[in-house]
Amino acid sequence: MRIAVFNTKPYDRRFLAEANAPYGHDLHFLEPRLEPATAGLAAGHQAVCIFVNDTVDAEVLETLAAGGTRLVALRCAGFNNVDLAAARRLGIGVVRVPAYSPHAVAEFTIGMMLAVDRKIPRAWARVRENNFALDGLIGRNLHGRTVGVIGTGKIGALVARSLRAGFGCEVLASDLYPDPALEAIGVRYLPRDRLLRAAEIVTLHCPLTPETRHLIDGAAIDAARPGLMIVNTSRGALIDTAALIEGLKCRKVGAVALDVYEQEADLFFEDLSNEIVSDDMFQRLLTFPNVLITGHQAFLTEEALAAIAETTLRSAADAEAGRPLENRVDAVRIASSK
Repeated sequence: MRIAVFNTKPYDRRFLAEANAPYGHDLHFLEPRLEPATAGLAAGHQAVCIFVNDTVDAEVLETLAAGGTRLVALRCAGFNNVDLAAARRLGIGVVRVPAYSPHAVAEFTIGMMLAVDRKIPRAWARVRENNFALDGLIGRNLHGRTVGVIGTGKIGALVARSLRAGFGCEVLASDLYPDPALEAIGVRYLPRDRLLRAAEIVTLHCPLTPETRHLIDGAAIDAARPGLMIVNTSRGALIDTAALIEGLKCRKVGAVALDVYEQEADLFFEDLSNEIVSDDMFQRLLTFPNVLITGHQAFLTEEALAAIAETTLRSAADAEAGRPLENRVDAVRIASSK
Protein backbone atom coordinates (compact mmCIF):
# COMPACT_ATOMS: atom_id res chain seq x y z
CA MET A 1 0.00 0.00 0.00
CA ARG A 2 1.22 3.50 -0.85
CA ILE A 3 1.13 5.45 2.43
CA ALA A 4 1.79 9.15 3.09
CA VAL A 5 3.18 9.39 6.62
CA PHE A 6 2.58 12.93 7.88
CA ASN A 7 4.18 14.78 10.78
CA THR A 8 7.16 12.46 10.97
CA LYS A 9 10.15 12.69 13.28
CA PRO A 10 13.37 10.64 13.07
CA TYR A 11 12.04 8.09 15.54
CA ASP A 12 8.87 7.62 13.44
CA ARG A 13 10.96 6.88 10.35
CA ARG A 14 13.18 4.45 12.22
CA PHE A 15 10.47 2.33 13.82
CA LEU A 16 8.06 2.37 10.87
CA ALA A 17 10.84 1.41 8.44
CA GLU A 18 11.93 -1.47 10.69
CA ALA A 19 8.38 -2.75 11.14
CA ASN A 20 7.67 -2.47 7.41
CA ALA A 21 10.13 -5.19 6.39
CA PRO A 22 7.55 -8.02 6.31
CA TYR A 23 4.80 -5.84 4.81
CA GLY A 24 6.57 -4.01 1.99
CA HIS A 25 4.36 -0.92 2.06
CA ASP A 26 5.53 2.09 0.04
CA LEU A 27 6.08 4.63 2.84
CA HIS A 28 6.48 8.31 1.94
CA PHE A 29 7.65 10.23 5.00
CA LEU A 30 6.50 13.85 5.17
CA GLU A 31 7.53 16.41 7.78
CA PRO A 32 4.46 18.71 7.58
CA ARG A 33 1.42 18.05 9.71
CA LEU A 34 -1.75 17.02 7.92
CA GLU A 35 -4.09 20.01 7.66
CA PRO A 36 -6.10 21.69 4.88
CA ALA A 37 -3.00 23.34 3.40
CA THR A 38 -1.03 20.08 3.18
CA ALA A 39 -3.75 17.51 2.45
CA GLY A 40 -2.97 17.69 -1.27
CA LEU A 41 0.40 16.04 -0.58
CA ALA A 42 -1.48 12.78 -0.06
CA ALA A 43 -2.77 12.65 -3.65
CA GLY A 44 -2.12 9.24 -5.16
CA HIS A 45 -1.67 7.55 -1.78
CA GLN A 46 -4.13 4.87 -0.72
CA ALA A 47 -3.57 5.67 2.95
CA VAL A 48 -2.32 8.42 5.23
CA CYS A 49 -0.65 7.82 8.57
CA ILE A 50 -1.13 10.60 11.11
CA PHE A 51 -0.50 11.58 14.74
CA VAL A 52 -2.46 13.24 17.55
CA ASN A 53 -1.89 16.85 16.45
CA ASP A 54 -2.80 16.40 12.78
CA THR A 55 -6.10 17.88 11.58
CA VAL A 56 -8.48 15.47 9.87
CA ASP A 57 -11.67 17.47 9.60
CA ALA A 58 -14.29 17.28 6.83
CA GLU A 59 -12.33 19.63 4.57
CA VAL A 60 -9.17 17.53 4.84
CA LEU A 61 -11.12 14.30 4.33
CA GLU A 62 -12.74 15.68 1.19
CA THR A 63 -9.29 16.43 -0.23
CA LEU A 64 -7.98 13.01 0.77
CA ALA A 65 -10.95 11.24 -0.82
CA ALA A 66 -10.52 13.21 -4.05
CA GLY A 67 -6.88 12.12 -4.17
CA GLY A 68 -7.68 8.44 -3.79
CA THR A 69 -7.07 7.93 -0.08
CA ARG A 70 -9.24 5.25 1.48
CA LEU A 71 -7.62 4.75 4.87
CA VAL A 72 -6.57 7.06 7.72
CA ALA A 73 -4.22 5.25 10.10
CA LEU A 74 -3.59 6.97 13.42
CA ARG A 75 -0.33 5.96 15.05
CA CYS A 76 -1.83 6.75 18.44
CA ALA A 77 -4.84 5.79 20.56
CA GLY A 78 -6.78 9.07 20.46
CA PHE A 79 -8.99 9.91 17.50
CA ASN A 80 -10.77 13.11 18.59
CA ASN A 81 -8.94 14.99 15.80
CA VAL A 82 -10.79 12.99 13.12
CA ASP A 83 -14.28 13.80 11.83
CA LEU A 84 -15.54 10.22 11.96
CA ALA A 85 -18.94 11.01 10.47
CA ALA A 86 -17.33 12.67 7.43
CA ALA A 87 -14.92 9.76 7.02
CA ARG A 88 -17.79 7.29 7.01
CA ARG A 89 -19.73 9.38 4.50
CA LEU A 90 -16.72 9.47 2.17
CA GLY A 91 -15.95 5.77 2.51
CA ILE A 92 -12.64 6.32 4.28
CA GLY A 93 -11.73 3.81 6.96
CA VAL A 94 -10.15 5.06 10.19
CA VAL A 95 -7.92 2.84 12.31
CA ARG A 96 -5.93 3.53 15.45
CA VAL A 97 -3.54 1.86 17.88
CA PRO A 98 -5.73 1.27 20.93
CA ALA A 99 -3.11 -0.29 23.22
CA TYR A 100 0.50 0.10 22.16
CA SER A 101 2.20 0.00 25.56
CA PRO A 102 0.06 0.81 28.58
CA HIS A 103 3.12 0.28 30.77
CA ALA A 104 4.95 3.17 29.08
CA VAL A 105 2.29 5.73 30.01
CA ALA A 106 1.52 4.22 33.42
CA GLU A 107 5.18 4.24 34.46
CA PHE A 108 5.65 7.80 33.22
CA THR A 109 2.55 8.88 35.16
CA ILE A 110 3.94 7.61 38.44
CA GLY A 111 7.33 9.07 37.57
CA MET A 112 5.74 12.52 37.14
CA MET A 113 3.82 12.09 40.37
CA LEU A 114 7.02 11.35 42.28
CA ALA A 115 9.02 14.05 40.50
CA VAL A 116 6.63 16.88 41.29
CA ASP A 117 5.88 15.67 44.84
CA ARG A 118 9.55 15.20 45.76
CA LYS A 119 10.62 18.31 43.82
CA ILE A 120 13.17 16.39 41.77
CA PRO A 121 13.36 18.89 38.85
CA ARG A 122 14.05 21.76 41.27
CA ALA A 123 16.73 19.72 43.07
CA TRP A 124 18.38 18.80 39.76
CA ALA A 125 18.49 22.45 38.69
CA ARG A 126 20.04 23.48 42.02
CA VAL A 127 22.75 20.84 41.96
CA ARG A 128 23.83 21.95 38.48
CA GLU A 129 24.59 25.34 40.06
CA ASN A 130 26.43 23.71 42.99
CA ASN A 131 23.58 24.57 45.34
CA PHE A 132 23.09 21.63 47.67
CA ALA A 133 20.75 23.31 50.16
CA LEU A 134 17.62 21.34 51.01
CA ASP A 135 15.41 24.27 51.96
CA GLY A 136 12.22 24.25 49.92
CA LEU A 137 12.59 20.63 48.83
CA ILE A 138 10.43 18.95 51.46
CA GLY A 139 8.06 16.46 49.86
CA ARG A 140 5.58 13.86 51.04
CA ASN A 141 5.43 10.08 50.97
CA LEU A 142 3.15 8.43 48.46
CA HIS A 143 2.58 5.61 50.94
CA GLY A 144 -0.72 6.02 52.70
CA ARG A 145 -1.95 8.86 50.49
CA THR A 146 -5.42 8.83 48.90
CA VAL A 147 -5.10 8.80 45.12
CA GLY A 148 -8.02 9.07 42.71
CA VAL A 149 -7.73 7.40 39.30
CA ILE A 150 -10.28 8.65 36.77
CA GLY A 151 -10.54 6.05 34.02
CA THR A 152 -9.42 2.48 34.67
CA GLY A 153 -8.81 1.14 31.20
CA LYS A 154 -5.49 -0.53 30.47
CA ILE A 155 -3.35 2.45 31.53
CA GLY A 156 -5.46 3.59 34.48
CA ALA A 157 -5.68 0.02 35.80
CA LEU A 158 -1.89 -0.31 35.77
CA VAL A 159 -1.52 3.01 37.60
CA ALA A 160 -4.13 2.02 40.18
CA ARG A 161 -2.56 -1.39 40.72
CA SER A 162 0.95 0.06 41.10
CA LEU A 163 -0.18 2.70 43.57
CA ARG A 164 -2.23 0.23 45.61
CA ALA A 165 0.04 -2.81 45.62
CA GLY A 166 3.41 -1.14 45.14
CA PHE A 167 3.16 2.10 47.14
CA GLY A 168 0.45 1.22 49.65
CA CYS A 169 -1.86 4.08 48.66
CA GLU A 170 -5.57 4.18 49.28
CA VAL A 171 -6.82 4.16 45.70
CA LEU A 172 -10.20 5.50 44.63
CA ALA A 173 -11.40 5.03 41.06
CA SER A 174 -14.10 6.33 38.75
CA ASP A 175 -15.15 4.57 35.57
CA LEU A 176 -18.37 3.58 33.81
CA TYR A 177 -17.22 -0.03 34.01
CA PRO A 178 -15.58 -0.97 37.35
CA ASP A 179 -12.75 -3.49 37.13
CA PRO A 180 -13.40 -6.48 39.45
CA ALA A 181 -9.67 -7.27 39.57
CA LEU A 182 -8.95 -3.81 40.96
CA GLU A 183 -11.80 -4.07 43.45
CA ALA A 184 -10.31 -7.37 44.63
CA ILE A 185 -7.10 -5.61 45.73
CA GLY A 186 -8.95 -2.86 47.58
CA VAL A 187 -9.52 -0.17 44.94
CA ARG A 188 -12.83 1.58 45.71
CA TYR A 189 -15.03 2.89 42.91
CA LEU A 190 -16.85 6.16 43.55
CA PRO A 191 -18.78 8.66 41.45
CA ARG A 192 -16.42 11.22 39.98
CA ASP A 193 -17.62 14.11 42.15
CA ARG A 194 -17.10 12.13 45.37
CA LEU A 195 -13.67 11.00 44.20
CA LEU A 196 -12.60 14.57 43.52
CA ARG A 197 -13.71 15.64 47.00
CA ALA A 198 -11.87 12.79 48.72
CA ALA A 199 -8.57 12.42 46.84
CA GLU A 200 -5.27 14.12 47.68
CA ILE A 201 -3.93 13.26 44.22
CA VAL A 202 -5.99 12.83 41.05
CA THR A 203 -4.60 11.25 37.89
CA LEU A 204 -6.54 11.28 34.61
CA HIS A 205 -6.70 8.29 32.24
CA CYS A 206 -9.89 8.68 30.23
CA PRO A 207 -10.60 9.53 26.59
CA LEU A 208 -11.62 13.01 25.50
CA THR A 209 -15.33 13.08 24.73
CA PRO A 210 -17.97 15.80 25.02
CA GLU A 211 -18.77 14.35 28.47
CA THR A 212 -15.17 14.43 29.73
CA ARG A 213 -14.06 17.75 28.23
CA HIS A 214 -13.03 20.06 31.11
CA LEU A 215 -13.95 17.46 33.72
CA ILE A 216 -11.42 19.31 35.87
CA ASP A 217 -12.98 22.77 35.84
CA GLY A 218 -13.52 25.56 38.34
CA ALA A 219 -16.36 23.76 40.10
CA ALA A 220 -14.35 20.54 40.45
CA ILE A 221 -11.36 22.43 41.85
CA ASP A 222 -13.54 24.40 44.28
CA ALA A 223 -15.03 21.15 45.59
CA ALA A 224 -11.68 19.35 45.90
CA ARG A 225 -9.54 18.96 48.98
CA PRO A 226 -7.15 21.87 49.53
CA GLY A 227 -3.70 21.13 48.14
CA LEU A 228 -4.91 18.67 45.49
CA MET A 229 -2.25 17.36 43.11
CA ILE A 230 -3.48 16.89 39.52
CA VAL A 231 -1.66 14.61 37.06
CA ASN A 232 -2.66 14.36 33.39
CA THR A 233 -0.95 12.10 30.88
CA SER A 234 -4.14 11.48 28.88
CA ARG A 235 -5.76 14.36 26.94
CA GLY A 236 -5.06 18.04 27.47
CA ALA A 237 -8.66 19.24 27.21
CA LEU A 238 -9.71 17.12 30.18
CA ILE A 239 -8.55 20.16 32.18
CA ASP A 240 -9.82 23.72 31.90
CA THR A 241 -6.47 25.52 31.85
CA ALA A 242 -7.86 28.88 32.97
CA ALA A 243 -9.52 27.25 35.97
CA LEU A 244 -6.32 25.34 36.75
CA ILE A 245 -4.32 28.58 36.84
CA GLU A 246 -6.85 30.16 39.18
CA GLY A 247 -6.66 27.09 41.41
CA LEU A 248 -2.88 27.39 41.56
CA LYS A 249 -3.00 31.12 42.26
CA CYS A 250 -5.40 30.72 45.19
CA ARG A 251 -3.40 27.68 46.39
CA LYS A 252 -6.37 25.32 46.20
CA VAL A 253 -4.30 23.23 43.78
CA GLY A 254 -1.07 22.17 45.46
CA ALA A 255 0.82 20.69 42.51
CA VAL A 256 0.34 19.87 38.84
CA ALA A 257 2.08 17.42 36.50
CA LEU A 258 1.10 17.59 32.83
CA ASP A 259 2.35 15.64 29.83
CA VAL A 260 -0.51 17.00 27.72
CA TYR A 261 -1.95 20.48 27.32
CA GLU A 262 -5.26 21.81 26.04
CA GLN A 263 -3.69 23.88 23.25
CA GLU A 264 -0.64 21.69 22.62
CA ALA A 265 -1.09 21.32 18.86
CA ASP A 266 0.92 24.47 18.11
CA LEU A 267 3.60 23.75 20.71
CA PHE A 268 4.47 20.13 21.32
CA PHE A 269 6.76 17.97 19.19
CA GLU A 270 8.62 21.02 17.83
CA ASP A 271 11.80 22.85 18.86
CA LEU A 272 10.62 26.36 19.72
CA SER A 273 13.64 27.31 21.82
CA ASN A 274 14.47 30.21 19.51
CA GLU A 275 10.86 31.35 19.18
CA ILE A 276 8.53 33.53 21.23
CA VAL A 277 5.67 31.38 22.48
CA SER A 278 2.56 33.54 22.44
CA ASP A 279 0.32 31.18 24.43
CA ASP A 280 -0.14 33.26 27.59
CA MET A 281 -1.80 30.51 29.62
CA PHE A 282 0.97 28.03 28.88
CA GLN A 283 3.62 30.61 29.77
CA ARG A 284 1.76 31.38 33.00
CA LEU A 285 1.75 27.70 33.95
CA LEU A 286 5.52 27.59 33.54
CA THR A 287 5.97 30.31 36.16
CA PHE A 288 4.63 28.18 39.02
CA PRO A 289 7.30 26.31 41.01
CA ASN A 290 4.84 23.49 41.75
CA VAL A 291 4.03 22.74 38.11
CA LEU A 292 5.88 20.15 36.01
CA ILE A 293 5.21 20.01 32.26
CA THR A 294 6.64 17.62 29.69
CA GLY A 295 5.93 17.63 25.96
CA HIS A 296 3.65 14.61 25.41
CA GLN A 297 6.39 12.02 25.86
CA ALA A 298 4.69 9.51 28.15
CA PHE A 299 4.29 7.07 25.24
CA LEU A 300 7.88 7.45 24.06
CA THR A 301 9.61 4.14 24.76
CA GLU A 302 11.24 1.75 22.33
CA GLU A 303 8.66 -0.90 23.11
CA ALA A 304 5.75 1.46 22.52
CA LEU A 305 7.12 2.86 19.27
CA ALA A 306 7.72 -0.65 17.93
CA ALA A 307 4.19 -1.70 18.87
CA ILE A 308 2.68 1.43 17.31
CA ALA A 309 4.52 0.84 14.04
CA GLU A 310 3.61 -2.86 13.89
CA THR A 311 -0.10 -2.31 14.63
CA THR A 312 -0.38 0.59 12.18
CA LEU A 313 1.24 -1.27 9.30
CA ARG A 314 -0.72 -4.45 9.99
CA SER A 315 -3.94 -2.44 9.79
CA ALA A 316 -2.81 -1.08 6.42
CA ALA A 317 -2.10 -4.61 5.20
CA ASP A 318 -5.55 -5.74 6.35
CA ALA A 319 -7.17 -2.84 4.50
CA GLU A 320 -5.23 -3.61 1.33
CA ALA A 321 -6.26 -7.28 1.47
CA GLY A 322 -9.89 -6.48 2.20
CA ARG A 323 -9.79 -8.13 5.62
CA PRO A 324 -11.82 -6.80 8.59
CA LEU A 325 -10.12 -3.87 10.34
CA GLU A 326 -9.64 -4.99 13.93
CA ASN A 327 -8.73 -1.50 15.17
CA ARG A 328 -11.28 0.44 13.14
CA VAL A 329 -13.11 3.38 14.73
CA ASP A 330 -16.18 4.96 13.21
CA ALA A 331 -19.06 7.21 14.14
CA VAL A 332 -21.55 4.35 14.45
CA ARG A 333 -19.39 2.32 16.82
CA ILE A 334 -18.56 5.32 18.99
CA ALA A 335 -22.21 6.38 19.22
CA SER A 336 -23.35 2.87 20.15
CA SER A 337 -20.71 2.57 22.89
CA LYS A 338 -21.99 5.63 24.79
